[in-house]
Order: sequence, then structure tokens, then C-alpha cells
Amino acid sequence: MERKALHKDGPVFSRIVVGAWRWNIATETVEQLIHKALDVGMTTFDHADIYGDHSNEEIFGRVLKQDPGLRQKMEIVSKCGIKFPSAKRPESWVKHYNTSKEHIVWSAENSLKMLGTDRLDLLLIHRPDPLLDPERVAEAFSSLRQSGKVLHFGVSNFTPPQFEMLQSYLPFPLVTNQLEISITHHSPLFDGHVDVLMKHRVAPMAWSPLGGGSLLGQHLEQIFSKAPAYQATPAQLSLAWLLRHPASIFPVIGTTKPERVAESAKATDMHLDIQDWFEMLKAVQGREMP
Repeated sequence: MERKALHKDGPVFSRIVVGAWRWNIATETVEQLIHKALDVGMTTFDHADIYGDHSNEEIFGRVLKQDPGLRQKMEIVSKCGIKFPSAKRPESWVKHYNTSKEHIVWSAENSLKMLGTDRLDLLLIHRPDPLLDPERVAEAFSSLRQSGKVLHFGVSNFTPPQFEMLQSYLPFPLVTNQLEISITHHSPLFDGHVDVLMKHRVAPMAWSPLGGGSLLGQHLEQIFSKAPAYQATPAQLSLAWLLRHPASIFPVIGTTKPERVAESAKATDMHLDIQDWFEMLKAVQGREMP
């Protein structure tokens, strides 16, 4: 599978990223998913401190502990900043955001502990925080970078002005903004979210690239009418639609089935004709381009 940099000074990731948000499952199954992903060239794994009620990083870490050599074959992403009531976090009584310097550093260090690794390849602020103090975030990022605990930084779900505001406080680049992008949620391609990333030569990461499964559950035969011609499944065609965009979108798939991992990997071998790309868009929008 192709590997590409998120930014000229950023990490090099597999073009399709494996999301671990559903991986609150048996350690043996997570081990199978990791090996299948690596076998098909998916080397990048996307986590967050809160996934699986703060459990998924620890489960993933058990696999790495059993086979430490796996860590050198992969890149690990995690996120921080969301807090919610949980037996594992009894200090929280309401869902809220915390992007203080202290919490960012603590969360990154805790992720390292749970994952059983000495570094994160990329750390993201999970959601834009109305109380975010960019100077304190910059201090946290700089401290983690200087210590070697986190190699690169980015954000998730930030608007273009929020992205540029935080970037203005940093002496190094934010290397991505992880956004919801799919053929059924394509507004970021038109409303400036992706444009501002291209302006900064930053590649987006796309969460829910299959529309949360809706692409496979709805009657969208017209969208996938081209699938037989490409000898592709609807999921592969949907991923290929994102990969065709010049912003170098990195889809983050979410599955607990090794066979779906292998299926998704084949999307990187497809190249949609420009008219097929627009025909799929027309099917979703229900109208011609203006």
C-alpha cells in the first residue's frame, strides 16, 4: 500500500488508517486485526484516550506487550481533550472538554502507559474547546515534542478558523485535521474545511469514511452502479472516491472484522475516472453540478 506524508514535515502514514474506536473486544481479536492490517500494508492505527470507555488503548497495549517487535512496524495516533462521567474517571460529573497544558501532558503520558510505548507518532486535540487557551496548548505540545513523547501534532473536528488560530501559536506545523468526510458527508470538500488544509499543505484524515455504515445500509444503487466495472465492493468504491481527491485524504476505517480490513486495502489500487467521481456525487446530491 502507498505510504504518504501528512505534511512535508509530518509523519508518513499508510493511505488507509485503521481506527480502533470499536476495539473494546477480546485481545485475541485485536491481535488478529493488527496482523491483518500490517499484512495488507495498513501500518497506521488511530486511537483516542476515551475509546471503549478508556479501555481500547490498554487492550491494544497488551498485544504490543506480547510482541514488542510490532511497534516498529506501525505508527500510532491518539487523541485527547474529551472527558465524560465514567467509573474510570470518577472526577468527571458532566461531559466537557479539557485542553489545559496539564491535562494534555497527562493524557499523552497516560496513553503511552496504556499502549506500552515510548512515543506517539501523532497526538490530536479531539474536539475544539471553547475554553482552549492556545498559549497553554502550545506549551503542552512543545514540552511533549521536546521530550520525544509525541513526534507530531494535529487536531480533530476543528473549523478552518480554529485550525489557523491554533497554528498561529505554534513554531511547528499542525500536520492534520481529522474530519468527518464521506461521499454522503461531503460538505467539508465545499465549505472551506479541506481548502484551508490544502492551503497549508496539510492532508486531512477522514473519520467515518463509509458514512457510519449508512453507505452499505441505504438503497444507493445509483452511487455504486460503477462497482462492477471496477470489480469493487461498495465499501472499496466509497474509499476510492475519497482517495481520488487531490487533498490526499487519509480515510480512517472502523471495523472489527479482519476480512473488512483486507477488503478496504484494495481501494488504494483503484483510480476513479473523473466522470465516475462526479456521477457518484450527483447521485448523492440528487442534482447536476451547477
